[in-house]
Amino acid sequence: MWCRGKVVKSGTMKLLPDNIKVLYFANDNLEPRVEIIKVKDNKRRISLCSSEESEAEYQEEVDDGLPILTDHSQLLEDHHLEALGAHMPARTQGYPWQLVYSTAIHGSSLKTLYRNMACLESPVLLVIKDMQKKVFGAFSSDPFKVSKYCYGTGETFLFSFNPDLQTYRWSGKNSYFVSGNLESLQIGGGGSGFALWLDADLYHGASFSCPTFLNAPLSTHEDFLVQDLEVWTITN
Repeated sequence: MWCRGKVVKSGTMKLLPDNIKVLYFANDNLEPRVEIIKVKDNKRRISLCSSEESEAEYQEEVDDGLPILTDHSQLLEDHHLEALGAHMPARTQGYPWQLVYSTAIHGSSLKTLYRNMACLESPVLLVIKDMQKKVFGAFSSDPFKVSKYCYGTGETFLFSFNPDLQTYRWSGKNSYFVSGNLESLQIGGGGSGFALWLDADLYHGASFSCPTFLNAPLSTHEDFLVQDLEVWTITN
């Protein structure tokens, strides 16, 4: 369990600094042990907690809004998470993020991506790395699905690392947030191209400026090839 550490000296107790936590491990098979750790280095590694711990207890200790990943990411490093955390909607703050789709695990298939999200109702974070090693993507207020009409809300935004984070929020010019069919997934529109477009194999993509977000192209080139792709969703 996570404990708020205290130091006892000369009969008095003192709180440890906020960035220091005392982690106590105990179960029937191992000797109990205590570890003192820095929260900044470990707050996104929920796997440090024993299987008997309550995630709710751990969540109470997280108060800075940084995304907590319950699975390993091939694409998101600490500096990505720190930058993105400040731009996430308030309703996502403090919740762990779970990997629901990865080309490295599930293969490259838009159908599989849709299938993995069929029962979701929470927002999703799409992360792409192109063949030029550039990382970019989109936060969608709604999980991706096949739909005849556009869906989503003004919470939806685009992002790109160049290497610093650039974000593009809803311009208010139209509501072409997300649309999808079995042949492609589209985000943004209303102009000569989509802000982000992916084919059925999640291998060929394109990114253009569009009225929905008034964005610059997200990828290294307007037409790009996907090296890796992940989709994350919040859990509660």
